[in-house]
Amino acid sequence: MIRVTPTPDGFTVDAEIIGNGFGLDPEQVPGLMRTGQITSRSETGVDADAGRFRLTFFYAGRSLRLTVDPQGRILSRSSFDSPIRPDTATTR
Repeated sequence: MIRVTPTPDGFTVDAEIIGNGFGLDPEQVPGLMRTGQITSRSETGVDADAGRFRLTFFYAGRSLRLTVDPQGRILSRSSFDSPIRPDTATTR
């Protein structure tokens, strides 16, 4: 089962979800994350977005954004072009 799992430190996202978002084989994802080619950011919703979490992954000028609830259910998913910032050019 493909899933996003809550952990004490945030969330664990199955490699298949990330791979599908970037057109990669899921087997490639862990290595790309270890080398810093795929990076991520987690944000906690406040006010009207309380109880939601935004998980964003970055790879090769693209972003994959998941909005999840506290149980890890995906509420929305989007992917889009994102410019590579000069300070992350070697890692994204």
